[in-house]
Amino acid sequence: MHIRLAIFLALTALLVAGCGEKDEPEVTGPPVVTDPGGGQGEPQSGGVALEEIGDFEDPVFVTQPKGDTALYVVEQTGQVIRVSPSGKQSTLLDISDEIVAGGEQGLLSVAFAPDYARSGLFYVDYTNTNGDTRVVEYQTDEKTGKADERSARTLLEVPQPFANHNGGLLLFDDDGNLLVGLGDGGSAGDPDRNGQNLSALLGKILRIDPGAGGRGEEYGVPKDNPYVNENDARPEILAYGLRNPWRFSFDRKTGALWIGDVGQNALEEIDVLAEPGQDANFGWSAFEGTEPFNADEDAPNAIDPVLEYGRDEGCSVTGGYVVRDRALRSLYGRYLYADFCQGQLRSFDAEGAESEGTATDDEAVGLQVPSISSFGEDQRGRIYAVSLDGPVFRLVPDKGQ
Repeated sequence: MHIRLAIFLALTALLVAGCGEKDEPEVTGPPVVTDPGGGQGEPQSGGVALEEIGDFEDPVFVTQPKGDTALYVVEQTGQVIRVSPSGKQSTLLDISDEIVAGGEQGLLSVAFAPDYARSGLFYVDYTNTNGDTRVVEYQTDEKTGKADERSARTLLEVPQPFANHNGGLLLFDDDGNLLVGLGDGGSAGDPDRNGQNLSALLGKILRIDPGAGGRGEEYGVPKDNPYVNENDARPEILAYGLRNPWRFSFDRKTGALWIGDVGQNALEEIDVLAEPGQDANFGWSAFEGTEPFNADEDAPNAIDPVLEYGRDEGCSVTGGYVVRDRALRSLYGRYLYADFCQGQLRSFDAEGAESEGTATDDEAVGLQVPSISSFGEDQRGRIYAVSLDGPVFRLVPDKGQ
């Protein structure tokens, strides 16, 4: 009963990354690992274990800047925590008095500029006290090792019509452009039809250049963004037709963009964009996964997900990473993901799914992280799993095998 109560409270308290309006499956704790669910293969072997790096308050993301040996953990309640290699924790940023936290709102991610070691610049995505999205730049004070609050510069302000589907991930690409994930604005069923509307920022992944703003502009727009020259389209848009792209990532080997898009009442989906910059419509809300959804919407060139699953297997996909840590032999080259309700880590062959357009070997890894809110990757390619319950884990080889 204690496990059921803890998971129930976590589900009702957090983000469930967009499932607030869903009919949730009954959650009785992490599933038995010998039953991978859905008849999609047996659990993998190969010696993978979880190593805890620390315990935090409602953690939702972990990352590492170039040139830094520390990890940085985002707490939904408003802090970015620095974790030294020895495990010592200190606070980089505390904006708890500037945000609304709870449900799907709060401090949602951090991204460090590619030249962070020199510039000290980093960016956070949060919902302010009015519930609207803000993307804000800060600079770290070299003397204190903390963010200089006076350096705060707001890049992006996006009104949110409802309290859910905020997206929230920030991620730099190899060209130094910043990707910003935004959900469709919330409620249920995309009532404002933002997903297919190229004149709206909601329901999109944006790509901007935070250092190239012109007169009166806080950021620039890359010239190779796919809709730069289209009338009535926002030039910031990289991909659209997304319901709530809570977590996405680049494959550090191929450059493909992998997206975990949280579904409505029936299907969760994982999408891939092999060449970011091409036309990329993932179908919402004309489709939920591969199934038609809103009859008044049309998405004739929608890209199908490479994997989708239903309510019997979870309630909210937590997008992950293509594993490129060679120490994790059984996972190398596989896309690792999970579901917030189920807590079971799963994976499939990434390049095979990308080339075939569908994942054919989805398998359970044999590990669980209850209330899994996010994954992360450090500069060495090591993978991390984040539990909203507090722990952050590194995936490591299991020395017992």
